[in-house]
Amino acid sequence: MTKTISVSERGTLTLPKEARKSLGISQGGQLIIQMDEEGAVTLRAGAVMPLEIYSTARLAEFQKMNEVPLAAGKLRWTKGMPKKR
Repeated sequence: MTKTISVSERGTLTLPKEARKSLGISQGGQLIIQMDEEGAVTLRAGAVMPLEIYSTARLAEFQKMNEVPLAAGKLRWTKGMPKKR
């Protein structure tokens, strides 16, 4: 598909509906732009994933919350988990 699109004064552009549909992009979607040395531009659908970095103290909390009950044999099943047989 080849289309000509215009860039607004603010630098924004509108992708044609066919391009958005082909890329699976809806309102609020993300794009990755890649440019090579020769000026070719590639757009790809992208996603932003949150990343959490835990401190040593927070990791110790997780360990205490999970491993201590496991070691003591105190397992609790919650809604949505298979029942113990």
